[in-house]
Amino acid sequence: MPSIDNNTSPASTQAQGTVAAFFDVDNTLVRGASLYLLARKLHEHRFFQFREILWFALKQLRFAARGEHLGDIHQIRDRALMMVRGIPVADIEQIGNEIYDEYIEPKLWSGTVAIARQHLRVGREVWLVTATPLEVANVISNRLELSGALGTVVESRDGLYTGALASPILHAAEKAQAVRSLAKDRGISLSRSWAYSDSYNDVPLLEAVGHPVCINPDARLRSYAKRRGWQVYDFRTGQRAAKFGLRAAGVFGALWAARRSILRRSGS
Repeated sequence: MPSIDNNTSPASTQAQGTVAAFFDVDNTLVRGASLYLLARKLHEHRFFQFREILWFALKQLRFAARGEHLGDIHQIRDRALMMVRGIPVADIEQIGNEIYDEYIEPKLWSGTVAIARQHLRVGREVWLVTATPLEVANVISNRLELSGALGTVVESRDGLYTGALASPILHAAEKAQAVRSLAKDRGISLSRSWAYSDSYNDVPLLEAVGHPVCINPDARLRSYAKRRGWQVYDFRTGQRAAKFGLRAAGVFGALWAARRSILRRSGS
């Protein structure tokens, strides 16, 4: 587990500013891509057709194989925005709870959760920082009893999603900017704070704090962290090929289950 200073006194915190820990979600806190899990649940609620879940599943498989890629993030964003147009915000909030119970909780990295809880125990704020829609990020934060979440804000009007973003997707440099804004609002000392991520795209976030930590890093981030002398923790086990095979099996197993569900419904 990363070296966490447990001797932060209330007096020193007040004098020097609040201390926080910022956690990426996908592959840092949760195995896989949370946006795929949202798409899968939306399909179960019949918001879109099987070919859409197939598209998202293939993106998930690619993500499992090579890590986060900016081009994929933008494609997923655009497709997801198109599909949620007209959906009630309240429905997504409810679906977020279903996603957590069915998919996210079993996929949590216990080591990452333990780190987050240790930060809470010594009086630090713990925030999620993710490209996942804020409604889903808030559910994860609430269920883990964290301080809060920063996520992508999708525009809504009269309680319905418009299919547009209210702010830029929270990714790469946007994560760092969001954290700086939060720090200014809440009096957080970033030089004394921590950040955790698996992706090289989150280097701006990691460099925004005094204690950057890499969890389950992709190849580029692992190499960069070695050059910078950053802490690296990998909670994955087994050979890379074996891990990829398990993830692939999980994706195609989900596809097969979805296909069988569709066939049963069509035959009824």
